[in-house]
Amino acid sequence: MIFYFSGTGNTQWAAKTLAQVANEKLIAIADAPEGECHYTLAADERIGFCFPTHGWQPPAIVRRFISRLRLSSPHPALTTHYCFALTTCGDSIGQTMEMLNHDLRAIGLKTDSVYSLIMPESYVCLPFMYTDTPEKEAQKINTSRQQLQQIATEVKERQKGIVKTVKGAAPWLMTHVIGSYFNKRMVTDKKFTVDAEACVRCGKCEKVCPTGDVRLNADKLPEWQHNGSCTCCLACYHHCPKHAINYGSITRKRGQYYFRVEN
Repeated sequence: MIFYFSGTGNTQWAAKTLAQVANEKLIAIADAPEGECHYTLAADERIGFCFPTHGWQPPAIVRRFISRLRLSSPHPALTTHYCFALTTCGDSIGQTMEMLNHDLRAIGLKTDSVYSLIMPESYVCLPFMYTDTPEKEAQKINTSRQQLQQIATEVKERQKGIVKTVKGAAPWLMTHVIGSYFNKRMVTDKKFTVDAEACVRCGKCEKVCPTGDVRLNADKLPEWQHNGSCTCCLACYHHCPKHAINYGSITRKRGQYYFRVEN
């Protein structure tokens, strides 16, 4: 059983690949019901968590899901099940996996192997953040495709003790200081706007929003609900065919990216 969250498609692609190779069921965290989430494991079932790194931490939606997760197993201890985690990222992840394991311990789990997979950059809401060039984007996808096949083999074989992550410089600082500020103060839908003249009312933004935060109003223009569900994954921004959606003014001249099936 593999639980995943994805915004622009990088993690969805990785999770689907792992699920196919390991023959495991795939469950979208964004579709989980409110309240406690109960799932029953088979005796030999793996447990996987796949998610993007948001500000050197697991996304809040993933952490909240784990706090609500209730797993039933034929074994007395959940740690009997092979457990792994994979996070997609633009570069480094800091102590994302340490934070994940802290959350997992509260429900009786711990990871046996962890991975980070560098994918094309999609966060463009800071002055120094841009999408990758087409050449770098293609290079990242080709490299990650090869790495993912090896990861899938290791997961299928239930290999333990593997740590293939890129923590980067000062991982504790990035996760617990900068990352904490980022996730508390900068994950918000309040800066999203739409250019009504450019918008073609296609509704794609509403369809791709993983949390249902984007809704079309009576004029078929997107509106953000400001209810705390937004993860700032930027799926609405990146999928807009007319670049009519922006985050403040900073993204007006930034590129767009989402993982396409043909990749």
